[in-house]
Order: sequence, then structure tokens, then C-alpha cells
Amino acid sequence: MKFFFISLVIFFLSLNVQSKTYGIVTGLEIPRYVSLKFNESNMRKGPSKNYPIKYKYLIINTPVEIIEENGHWRKIKDIENNEGWMNKGLLKGNRYGLINIPYNQGAQIYDYPHGNVIGRIKKMNIVKINKCFGDWCFIQINKVIRGWVLKYNLWGIYNDESFNMPFYQPLIEKYWFMLSKLRN
Repeated sequence: MKFFFISLVIFFLSLNVQSKTYGIVTGLEIPRYVSLKFNESNMRKGPSKNYPIKYKYLIINTPVEIIEENGHWRKIKDIENNEGWMNKGLLKGNRYGLINIPYNQGAQIYDYPHGNVIGRIKKMNIVKINKCFGDWCFIQINKVIRGWVLKYNLWGIYNDESFNMPFYQPLIEKYWFMLSKLRN
């Protein structure tokens, strides 16, 4: 019985370890989202300044996805699937997202998940992602507008990803659920 239990634990631990890939330089998960640190950032064809510039980004906080590491260089992918290399000094770990919906629509911003709509934001606008859980992310626009958007409206967060959520989040969710029931 003891052997069976130990084997079962090892099996489940090995499943968890095998499902994630980590960078050879940083030891951080790959892929992962980061954002651009400067208004002008160059994507290159290879992991060195000797490679030509492939693409120039002109907007700070643009989210990109790191898909590979090589020394001080990170292979990145953007929302349009452009791939290339960028020096790690041009990237920061702060989480930003791009609104990713058709142009003729806007992503709705809610006061709380399933709450009242307090605004809309158009495609390709950059938003600060403060926290995410389930299908929702709490965003901030220009330090002025704050609210919740559905996660599938954002590029820069994985569907199964949650972060910056307090341990008491389940209580908050129950409160929001009760509020939404009272409204209906």
C-alpha cells in the first residue's frame, strides 16, 4: 500500500513538472508575457546587435510574449505573430494587455465581474493588467479608468492564468454573485 501511494504521488508530481517549460537563462516559465520598457524598441532577426532590425516598436508598455531565451536576448512574439529577438534590457515584467476584438466593437468595462457596464474600450488599446482570475481581469487605463473586462478580450494573458489575487478572493466572488442576483 505504501509503495502504491508513493508511486501515485510521484506520478502526479511528474505530470505537473512536465507540463511546464522553463527558460535556460532565467529559469522562468516559457512562454510568458512581458511588456516593452521604452517607446522605441528594436526587434532583431537574431540574438545580437549584429543582426539587422526586423521590426521597430514605438509604444511603451506594448505586451509581447517571450518564447525563447539566449544569454541577454529573448525571442519574442507579438499580437500579429511577428517573431524576433530583443535585448532583455528593453523588456519589463509589468503586465499590460492589448484589447483584441473586432474594430467595430468595443470591449465592455464592468464595475465588477457580471456587474454594470461603465465603459468601452476599442481594439489595440493598451491597458495595465492589475489582476486576473477565472474569466476576468481588472484593468487600468492611463491611471484614471479602472474596471473589469472579460479575459478573452485581452492579448497578454493566458486563458488559464490567474495572478495578483488575494487569498480571500472566493469571498469577494460570492459577494459579486449576490450583487448580480439582486440586480436581476
